[in-house]
Amino acid sequence: MPDKEIEQLIYQERINHKENLNLIASENYPSKEVLRACGSVFSTKYAEGYPGKRYYEGCETADEVENLAISRAKELFGCDHVNVQPHSGTQANMAVYLAVLKSSDSVLSMRLDQGGHLSHGSKVNFSGKIYDFNFYGVDRETEVIDYDEVERQAESLKPKLIVCGTSAYSRIIDFDRFSKIAKSVGALLLSDIAHISGLIAGKMHPSPIPFSDFVTTTTHKTLRGPRGAMIMCSEKFTQDIDKAVFPGIQGGPFLNMIAGRAIAFKEAKGINFQEYARNVVNNAKVLSEVITSNGFRVVSGGTDNHQFTVDVSTQEATGSEVAAILKQIGIIVNKNGIPYDNLPPKITSGIRIGTPALTSRGMLADEMQLIGDIISEAIHSRDDNKKLDNLKSRVKDITQEFGFPGYD
Repeated sequence: MPDKEIEQLIYQERINHKENLNLIASENYPSKEVLRACGSVFSTKYAEGYPGKRYYEGCETADEVENLAISRAKELFGCDHVNVQPHSGTQANMAVYLAVLKSSDSVLSMRLDQGGHLSHGSKVNFSGKIYDFNFYGVDRETEVIDYDEVERQAESLKPKLIVCGTSAYSRIIDFDRFSKIAKSVGALLLSDIAHISGLIAGKMHPSPIPFSDFVTTTTHKTLRGPRGAMIMCSEKFTQDIDKAVFPGIQGGPFLNMIAGRAIAFKEAKGINFQEYARNVVNNAKVLSEVITSNGFRVVSGGTDNHQFTVDVSTQEATGSEVAAILKQIGIIVNKNGIPYDNLPPKITSGIRIGTPALTSRGMLADEMQLIGDIISEAIHSRDDNKKLDNLKSRVKDITQEFGFPGYD
């Protein structure tokens, strides 16, 4: 018997995405093929272990699915070994830590309040509770990673592991420089590319594979796959990583999601995906330039990837206030701190904007021009309900021209 309540909520969420402009940097829309795999019979399959070494009988087809995902990921990113079982990016990072760290070991990573991630040592996260994390950040003037500071801290701390990777950073990451710093102090290097893996696959960002001992990534975001993650590593760490994932931190993998990832990896290998990645970056550049031209300050002065952060404090506004105003007119963003922010995380001085989802809907530079103007006008006119109603109508006009990938 159909569950009408859940059916209605699923329908409402589809309408939310279709009738709003989703500018959440970490969200995207996978293809129908990916979604079909995620909802397939594999959603009920339990397959503890690894291909050829399961703890249950009847896993031959599951083995084929996982092996296909592994081989496609290897081909896509050019890595030695891939584990496609982690349920999330945080669990992928957790597995790396478990594989190579003791609780007394020091780690050097990027500050959360300057663009890092919770799982890179935040005190409220398991990583900061268990391991001795220390932090580098961005230059106060340029708002880009201060590699000289990274080097100084590495020389002083002699960390066991250096983590490079971000969740709110709009510039190219110099993996080569990180690698040289790590090697100079005998540290291992983990590159967390959760936000930019799709751009790397699409040849729009340098790859960390030649420079890193470990690379973790989610498989949604710019990669356009289902929720989940994977770990790539050099051959010598294969057993350590696999044991850390299972039985170290997880039980059975989600085979339906692994099937979806396999499809996403194949899609990302195609020439159309390279065009998609180019459009994601170009859309972000255009959108940031429009907003800047309308009198706003973009952190670091612009973007090289799929996202950027707008400092709204120059308009005597807060990130939480602006995010709520934009939601009111049908534009979805998240409040986000800016480097050296004086406001707490629940308020913030900025908003983070990303273009993967709207690019998946087929929107390009012309739409970014319109959206940038609408965002700017909404912030300037946030106390004028009549103007906000007009802007909401303009948003609706844009959304009606574009479908909802995976469903339409």
